[in-house]
Amino acid sequence: MLLWKIRNVLADFGRDYHVLVFDDASSDGTSATLERYQSSLPLTVLRAETRLGYGGAVGRLLMEVVRMASHPKRDVAVVMQADFTEDPAGVVPLVKVLEGGADIVAGCESENGGNRPMLVRLARWSARALMGRAYRGAPVSDPLSGFRAYRVIVLKKAFRDMPKSLASFETRWPASIDLLATLAPHARRIEETPLHLRYDLLMRESRFRPLQTVRDVRKTIRAASWPAQNQRTA
Repeated sequence: MLLWKIRNVLADFGRDYHVLVFDDASSDGTSATLERYQSSLPLTVLRAETRLGYGGAVGRLLMEVVRMASHPKRDVAVVMQADFTEDPAGVVPLVKVLEGGADIVAGCESENGGNRPMLVRLARWSARALMGRAYRGAPVSDPLSGFRAYRVIVLKKAFRDMPKSLASFETRWPASIDLLATLAPHARRIEETPLHLRYDLLMRESRFRPLQTVRDVRKTIRAASWPAQNQRTA
């Protein structure tokens, strides 16, 4: 189970942590499964009665992190998927880079990711082509990735200026672009670490919808206006 691996990784890392899980109106017994971990992990489960999608779920989780954080300038929020494609061991390099002075650290997958399904490859190519300069000018090499670490003070400032839920897009890539564009103006330094996704470890049918995702990416182009100090040299 992913939660046990997270527990083992963070125990070895030696940092205090709290796990937040979002149950997005699931009907497969997720709540009952998570209850078994309550006594073994510092765990909080948030639940929606109607499905919010990826963006709404991440927004709710990050708002809860801001509410819970006792030291926003020091505390870190790490966002990762629960479908096993992202390795919990990748949390450690994200946090280490952030502890070195960055405010946002993104896990970035190289464009020649070897085990991507064909539909994912085509969708990524389409997303890059649609975004054009907005993609190339992003502060990280892979703005589609949502596996990131955020300094909580950055989230707090963003929510102060924009109190509504962040990352309102239902699908993952556009929500990740939208969130990065929202938080970038509040970050002094944005860094990245390598990311290798394991699509072969999916434990359920993928919810990735290529056409819907590409349509939503197109809607993010106007929003993805990166602050000059955060732009990456293409």
